[in-house]
Amino acid sequence: ACHAEATETVQEALVRQKSKEEWGSGRLEIQGPMPQRVAASRLSKYASFPGCDKDLLIDILSQRCNAQRLVIAEAYLSTFGREIPEKPQNGYCYPFQPPITKASDFTKHQKQFFCPKCVAQNDLVSDLKEKLCDHFKEVMVGLMYPPPSYDAHELWHAMKGAGTDENCLIDILASRTNGEIFQMREAYYLQYSRDLQEDIYSETSGHFRDTLVNLVQGTREEGYTDPATAAQDAMVTGQPWGDRGTLGTPAWGHGATWRPVMFQVLWETCQQRTGEHKTLLQMILCNKSYQQLWLVFQEFQTISGQDIVDAINERYDGSFQELLVAIVLCVRDKPAYFAYRLYSAIHDFGFHNKTVIRILIARSEIDLMTIRKRYKERYGKSLFHDIKHFASGHYEKALLAICAGDADDY
Repeated sequence: ACHAEATETVQEALVRQKSKEEWGSGRLEIQGPMPQRVAASRLSKYASFPGCDKDLLIDILSQRCNAQRLVIAEAYLSTFGREIPEKPQNGYCYPFQPPITKASDFTKHQKQFFCPKCVAQNDLVSDLKEKLCDHFKEVMVGLMYPPPSYDAHELWHAMKGAGTDENCLIDILASRTNGEIFQMREAYYLQYSRDLQEDIYSETSGHFRDTLVNLVQGTREEGYTDPATAAQDAMVTGQPWGDRGTLGTPAWGHGATWRPVMFQVLWETCQQRTGEHKTLLQMILCNKSYQQLWLVFQEFQTISGQDIVDAINERYDGSFQELLVAIVLCVRDKPAYFAYRLYSAIHDFGFHNKTVIRILIARSEIDLMTIRKRYKERYGKSLFHDIKHFASGHYEKALLAICAGDADDY
């Protein structure tokens, strides 16, 4: 019932297949074959006592990649918990599979960890929730979610109850790839039996809602760059600046000038024009590939003499403006964007715990090492230093274990 042999076989295959280079610049990496049953046994000793050996938890869970933590959870459940039926009615519980690399690889086993019936049987997560509290519990439980499930969990809590955490929606949806969005939507439906797009539509409004809905569809072009199309996206022929003219009106005669489309969109919106220009802008930012947008931003800068972020900040406000800027910053340098978000969460909001936890966990196996580098380059002090300065106790130790640090960070 526990598929122990299959789990061990796939874990060994996973170690062989995933080298350090393949895992990218994330902090948590597979460090060789791991005796998952030994780790599960150590965790069971922690769970047997009223008190908590929190140092043991940090040592085991924060120093493993998510794939290894899921194997530990299976071994913990099969050895010390209730058994999972071999053929559950929902059909989602299967032996462990390697992580998803593209949308088509979304395996039935991974759906097991998104299935509420199976999650309820995951004794390790249940024990963590029962015995821990406050922000330390958020970190330890968050580490046990597969990445798509963790995103779904964060989005659900950002929209449930009174009020909506717009910053959480922006951080997640502005930065995820098409494949990650597909997996996130699957996880959201399996965990909460609700459609993510419908919930976003009902919990937000205006052009902010329209842009989020566009992003969550996961229809961004990928790997396509056309300089001619970039120039067309960035500008349109029009009347000289003294005459407002019409969007797209050709004027090849004497005195005609090139107008940047995005700049014209922003300018005409400030002149109380219709919302079609906001729609055009968000369509470009949500559907063009990152490579194409790079060229568009360069064209915009060359033609208008103004950075696209400055143009957006001058002409928009509120959540819509923050979302557009987040998309632009992610296109330019995603690790730099998250370094900025971490700095703001630590210094501008008196250590906004949810934001810090969410970013460290979500990026730990993707680009956290690069985020650390950008953080120190831009703000003078290391991320490790700032976390150590503002957090405390085992919560601090858990964050530092995920973040890690170089010798000069201590």
